[in-house]
Amino acid sequence: MNNTREVEVVVVGAGQAGLSGAYHLRRTGFEPERDFVVLDHSPGPGGAWQFRWPSLTYGKVHGMHALPGMELTDADPARSSSEVIAEYFAAYERAFDLRVRRPVDVRAVREGEDGRLLVETSDGTWSTRALINATGTWDRPFWPRYPGQETFRGRQLHTAQYAGPEEFAGKRVVVVGGGASGTQQLLELAPYAAETTWVTRREPVFREGPFSEDVGRAAVALVEERVRQGLPPRSVVSVTGLPLNDAIRQGIEDGVLDRRPMFDRITPDGVEWNDGQRVDADVILWATGFRAAIDHLAPLRLREPGGGIRVEGTRAIADPRIHLVGYGPSASTIGANRAGRAAVRDIRRLLADQPVAA
Repeated sequence: MNNTREVEVVVVGAGQAGLSGAYHLRRTGFEPERDFVVLDHSPGPGGAWQFRWPSLTYGKVHGMHALPGMELTDADPARSSSEVIAEYFAAYERAFDLRVRRPVDVRAVREGEDGRLLVETSDGTWSTRALINATGTWDRPFWPRYPGQETFRGRQLHTAQYAGPEEFAGKRVVVVGGGASGTQQLLELAPYAAETTWVTRREPVFREGPFSEDVGRAAVALVEERVRQGLPPRSVVSVTGLPLNDAIRQGIEDGVLDRRPMFDRITPDGVEWNDGQRVDADVILWATGFRAAIDHLAPLRLREPGGGIRVEGTRAIADPRIHLVGYGPSASTIGANRAGRAAVRDIRRLLADQPVAA
């Protein structure tokens, strides 16, 4: 018995990028459940925001851009960003009747018949003519490998598992990574910890002055060039540097943000460098970022030898039916909004050029 359901477009993921795509589909005449479906594996609305650490208040969030068609207003800056944004996304889904299906795990996307794609999920299979992939990165935290890592007797965790600074009370903590999450969490836990050590692969770059549109465009262009070449995307902050705000300045003055180069090995009791230096540690916090969650697209063989998917705008060069939003240059909240609109524009053209299979 064939239980495959047919739609014109499947949207995978209901974070900022996925909801933006769904909004623009709705706005241009596509009906949810009849013409398109939104599948989300999370337990509730909010995308990756619902999993952020509780002490990340809305006031600490940088650059949260409203979803298209509905502003986020009067949010209490002292409330947890996970609560504020989850409530906002839930209200958005209701306001535009997007009918997100959750929790649904997308396991694989394969070639189907008559030019269609088959989207295999925990809730059955969907046949579609186009796919908006908006799966983000939260589900793929990146853990580097270093000699001796498995011998460490303390605790190792990724920033994705960070629950707040209190759990580090009295601990000697090594924080690895120079991005926004790593510096925020280091500054937050330092008053609780017995001792902190900050290590990064590259010298951190702090950015003076406002983040202008010109700076933003230049940064996005660099990330965009990588994905156009089929290389794995880097984060925008890796290009722009970290904003030198009051908290960062205080952290530098207090000696918390005193960066050391990356260690060479991990020992049972801490970390060591080849010059003989060592630091004893109870905890290693890996603030080493995330990778794109795109393993379900593997059957389509979209990856280039460089490890990424070549993308022009949002469209996969190897398969114009696939659009990646929130990937590479659109992996920011404002970029995700624009990418959702661009993907729907291209999909409408694609569907108009290809008659529906009988």
